[in-house]
Amino acid sequence: MNIALGSYEPFASPDEAAKCCHMTDQPNTRFLGAQSEQPATPEEAQLDYVPNPRPGSLYLARFAVPEFTSLCPVTAQPDFAHLVIDYAPNATIVESKSLKLFLGSFRNHAAFHEDCTVGIGQRLFNEMKPHWLRIGGYWYPRGGIPIDVFWQSGEPPRGLWIPEQGVAPYRGRG
Repeated sequence: MNIALGSYEPFASPDEAAKCCHMTDQPNTRFLGAQSEQPATPEEAQLDYVPNPRPGSLYLARFAVPEFTSLCPVTAQPDFAHLVIDYAPNATIVESKSLKLFLGSFRNHAAFHEDCTVGIGQRLFNEMKPHWLRIGGYWYPRGGIPIDVFWQSGEPPRGLWIPEQGVAPYRGRG
């Protein structure tokens, strides 16, 4: 193998590389590279989707959101969660800045943990149309009870490597 002569193809064959997006391609996005206001509500938030740079490849993409915040619909006190979103892209992937703005729009949104977690997963699945998506919402205790909420779109594709979400169960003050 002679890397200096350009014969080493670590990520794709020349045919596969020609099919994927290149860094010089400019995806059509509303937020990436622009000053962006935080949406006031999740309903107002818009998500951008860009072409999958590896179409035809079965892989898992993960977003870890360790400081997700929403409001309790009864007391209006803040609720905090660690979200983990895993998905197997199909034709598109979610653009991360638009996802960040969408998730930030929950900061002043009053909803139960189950509604936030499942609603985020269902919206991403319905709009992006990945092969598969799951979300784990690991909510910090309020009233002494931690609540963990999980949703997935169905059975994962055969052959997809799915690592553990890596969030330890709540154990209190050790």
